[in-house]
Amino acid sequence: MARTPTPPATPVPSATPARTSPGDRWTPDSIPDQSDRLALVTGANSGIGYVTARELARRGAHVVLACRNHERGREAIERLRAEVPHARAELRLLDLADLSSIHRFAEGWPHDRLDLLVNNAGIAMVPFSRTADGFESQFGVNHLGTFALTGLLMPHLLAAPHPRVVTVSSEGQRFARFDLDNLDAERGYRTLFAYIQSKRANLYFATELQRRADTAGLPLRSMAVAPGLTRTNVLTGGANSARGRTHAALMRLLLRTAFRPAPEGAKTSLYAATVPDLPGGSYIVPDGPLQLRGEPVLRSRERALRDATTARRLWTLSERLTGVRHPVSARTPPRS
Repeated sequence: MARTPTPPATPVPSATPARTSPGDRWTPDSIPDQSDRLALVTGANSGIGYVTARELARRGAHVVLACRNHERGREAIERLRAEVPHARAELRLLDLADLSSIHRFAEGWPHDRLDLLVNNAGIAMVPFSRTADGFESQFGVNHLGTFALTGLLMPHLLAAPHPRVVTVSSEGQRFARFDLDNLDAERGYRTLFAYIQSKRANLYFATELQRRADTAGLPLRSMAVAPGLTRTNVLTGGANSARGRTHAALMRLLLRTAFRPAPEGAKTSLYAATVPDLPGGSYIVPDGPLQLRGEPVLRSRERALRDATTARRLWTLSERLTGVRHPVSARTPPRS
């Protein structure tokens, strides 16, 4: 089957330097021209993912929206094209809770390369359940699904001249007591603990991916971001929709009063995806108190960023559980 034509690959143009301290305001208007980039955004039918896809398309990128539900994905595509009439956008189905779906998605990738992968899709604070492959759902979707998808798409990323991977973690990961022996709820399940642990896993994955790319001499840049408190349907939709009316009412009140609109939460993802001089391994967070709100800023003082031992152990475990071995996996262990 003929592959869909993709835009010609050229270096990303220069723009605003990376922010390392609070002060100035960064907006999506700061995004340089993206017309030579092919981008994939997971979980792009709503919330941060939709805004990320829309703003990349607004700046000229060819954007693939990866969504689990066809109807919601189709509605998102129609909305995006109405808001950005010149958008180059397409819909593809992907369920990160099912490794077979991830394999089908990667095997059917219709383009010759992938310049930008935004690992945005995830679930939060859901009742205990297991994925199609038997993993605890938050660990399975947020980390293992992301790990497998990135690995299977790596050949397409490495076919791009300046590939970039952005993985959405959470400000809550700072409070995780990361337990490698209870990642899959082997010793009990606590909803909040499982969520923030899966988000810490996202940060470990992003930084370890960069270490391995550097060791292999690859041009890939891997970033992690925390969006801050953001008003999306992650706490009310999906499995959380079965929690009942009281939960839904409380969550709607909380989201309306304490959380920022989705365009504000998407800023860190867009910043990490488009600022040209941002170094690989960067962690972008809001610059406000507790990283809950504010403008995107580069954060380097984060303990998890330096914990290469745990990140390496998680990587090895993830390869064993998913059966996916990244092309960047052959590496020399770091000196202790």
